[in-house]
Amino acid sequence: MRIAVVGSGYVGLVAGACFADLGHDVILVDNDQQKLAALKSGDVPIHERFL
Repeated sequence: MRIAVVGSGYVGLVAGACFADLGHDVILVDNDQQKLAALKSGDVPIHERFL
């Protein structure tokens, strides 16, 4: 399934990671280009235990 998550803050990022882990194609949408650039480069600002 293809899923779009609006917002890449705590809730959106964790939800997107969980959906992706279940095998879904996920795209995060956010208006903060710096946050998206950081995520694309591998910088994950949130640590959620067991993810």
